[in-house]
Amino acid sequence: MIIELLGLAATVSAAGIGYFQSRRFVRGRLRFVDAAQTPVAPWVAGLAASALALPVTFILPVVGLGTALIFGASVGVGVAQGKRDVRRLNA
Repeated sequence: MIIELLGLAATVSAAGIGYFQSRRFVRGRLRFVDAAQTPVAPWVAGLAASALALPVTFILPVVGLGTALIFGASVGVGVAQGKRDVRRLNA
């Protein structure tokens, strides 16, 4: 029971951190980078984040493959929302 709650807490925390940090990074640092404003940028960022989080799933028993996938998805959504924010600010 406790292990499952720790896994859920790790998943929710990783998703929140991935989303908010990637959104802030795109809005602040990648505002004028054309490659970050392309339609494939969220997909590339999400896949890269999942690939980087995958080795952690083998080391920590609390997190699993689902955590890595949800983390990658949250990073991709954060990048997409950061792109929208940049377009809204520039318009």
